[in-house]
Amino acid sequence: MPEVSASSNGMDEIRQIFEAECNDGLNVIEAGLLALKAGDNNQETINDIFRGAHSIKGGAATFGYANIAEFTHVMETLLDRVRSDELAVTQPLVKVFLESVDCLRDMVECMGGGEYDEVRTAKVKAELETWLGDEPPAEEDSEEVTNASADDIIEDNQQATATCWDIKFSPRKNYLQTGNQPQHIFRALAELGEVTLKPEFDSLPEFTKSKPGEMYLTWIIELKADVSQEEILAEFDWVENECDVEVIARPGTEKKKAVKPIPPSEPVQEQEQEQAAASNAGQGGRNAKKDSGSIRVEIDKIDKLLNLVGEMVINQSMLNQFSSSNRKGEVGGAHADLDQGLASLERTTRELQEAVMNIRMLPVSTTFNRFPRLVYDLSEKLGKEVDLDITGETTELDKTVLEKIADPLSHLIRNSLDHGIEAPNVRVASGKSRSGTVGLSASHEGGNVIIRVSDDGGGLNSEKIFSKALERGLVKEGETLSEQQINNLIFQPGFSTADEVTDVSGRGVGMDVVRSNIEDIGGRVEVYSNPGKGSTFQITLPLTLAVLDGQLVKVGEQVFVVPLLSIVETVQVDPEKINVVSGSAPLYRLRGEVIPIVDMRSLYHINGEEVLSSYEGKELVIVDIDRNYIGLVVDELLDQHQVVIKSLETNYMKMPGILGATILGDGTVSLIVDVTTFGGPMIMGSDTNRVTH
Repeated sequence: MPEVSASSNGMDEIRQIFEAECNDGLNVIEAGLLALKAGDNNQETINDIFRGAHSIKGGAATFGYANIAEFTHVMETLLDRVRSDELAVTQPLVKVFLESVDCLRDMVECMGGGEYDEVRTAKVKAELETWLGDEPPAEEDSEEVTNASADDIIEDNQQATATCWDIKFSPRKNYLQTGNQPQHIFRALAELGEVTLKPEFDSLPEFTKSKPGEMYLTWIIELKADVSQEEILAEFDWVENECDVEVIARPGTEKKKAVKPIPPSEPVQEQEQEQAAASNAGQGGRNAKKDSGSIRVEIDKIDKLLNLVGEMVINQSMLNQFSSSNRKGEVGGAHADLDQGLASLERTTRELQEAVMNIRMLPVSTTFNRFPRLVYDLSEKLGKEVDLDITGETTELDKTVLEKIADPLSHLIRNSLDHGIEAPNVRVASGKSRSGTVGLSASHEGGNVIIRVSDDGGGLNSEKIFSKALERGLVKEGETLSEQQINNLIFQPGFSTADEVTDVSGRGVGMDVVRSNIEDIGGRVEVYSNPGKGSTFQITLPLTLAVLDGQLVKVGEQVFVVPLLSIVETVQVDPEKINVVSGSAPLYRLRGEVIPIVDMRSLYHINGEEVLSSYEGKELVIVDIDRNYIGLVVDELLDQHQVVIKSLETNYMKMPGILGATILGDGTVSLIVDVTTFGGPMIMGSDTNRVTH
């Protein structure tokens, strides 16, 4: 069979697809290993792990990654002994398998270039081979089976071995369209033994009825190898939905364990094949997998499509503006047709926008799935017994948001294990179970996604936090703070209550990074603690970073957008309720509470500065920043709109106090206010803190 050449770009694309499939398989293996308990040889879980390893081995051999194939082969052989109950599941065995997964991840990551730790990989491979050192116990000969059911015959044949096999390999029409090539199968079988190929030309259709890109050939393959039927079928695992395979032992070459060979099936109609496949799926057979119809899409293509939809939204808004400004009271005629068309465009645009947005939405399980391994490793290192309880993993978030919360969540979980969960003897002494629990949950609440990291440990020590804050000058001597305010001090830069620095925590960078990273994507983090019973960190996140529901406000001749989710209420300013405190922002009395206010006209240097008396007739937009209220003084409240966020940093430069920009219906650019920045020195009134254009 001649070699098939491919361009460099084509090979890069194939490598990327294979790399993604390897990572999916490694995730399955790791999840299965973490689910196994000592002494529990759960066959379903072990089979999932085995299939994942075998698929990676087969793909690596096909694409020429011999190092991955050889390493996975040793791992697969050991898994086979576990699957056949020759080895019991123990913690040391699970540990060496998890180390093997780490080595494979490194090798997969370096497929496109780079160097992995060969010394570590060789060491782990040697450990795997040590487990294989003893010969497995010989199996008893099976008795001849009579009157066996069809299921029994199939099961026995999967265990049968022979020295010569006849294989009928029939790729389906779309075989080539899925990126597969028949020679990949031939090469894989050649690794098992001697292969002879014979194509069946009778399966070819008439030339006029054939279509380019479709596969019509069937091959009869003679394989001379001392292998089982299961080993042969395993080579077809990765294309089992794109072909039909019959494997028959050559009469006279069967070994002792072989029983009745599976007879070659008679040709059946397409409808009968579908019925057989449905029956097989119901019985959990080899072809039980159902094609989900999912595809991998490059994020750049989605971003481009999303930008185009954003432009469509802007165009629709401009048409609305045109219709509104040019309408002169006519009810029918051209204006009525224009209104009807605009209504239809608005509906279609919104549906298209939502559909495109959903392309970027992924379940949080894609991020959550990495944490069981983190908890496993950390609990072992810290000498603690910890269970991870994950709920709400099907909740969906924008891909960009998901990527940005991975590190903050890692910090929070590490913090819970190190500072929250007590040592087993301490827990028992306080009347708790030896094993602690860390909870990780996600849910939709309002227009946001709420992620909570909780633990049943000792909770936050408010006295110790306050003492450390006093020592570092974060609070003043004699200053009075509520328990909630004291707990929030853990998010200050450089703050830590750890008595010593370890490789787990104690350097005082974790919680500060958590807050800054979450605020960078428009979210917020809060902590709640119950001394002696545990703590909960609550993260509030926007569903997406591309679109924002906003309140349009007018300041001078400028129109700004204030995020609607940040607004608590709006009131008309009463100048008599304003008090000025020297060296601080003006304060406004609102129903018994005093809140600082920000004059946006003065802050953004719009038409000169305002004096106190000019607040007459102005509007006050009350926003919530970390449960602290701040009032934004504006000239006028306009409409509420869903706006498409454009990055100001990418297109111009980064500006303090500005989240981004958007284009309004009349074509003008409006800045989106970043209300989170008003909680700091920007509201203290100094010229150096003002935003300049």
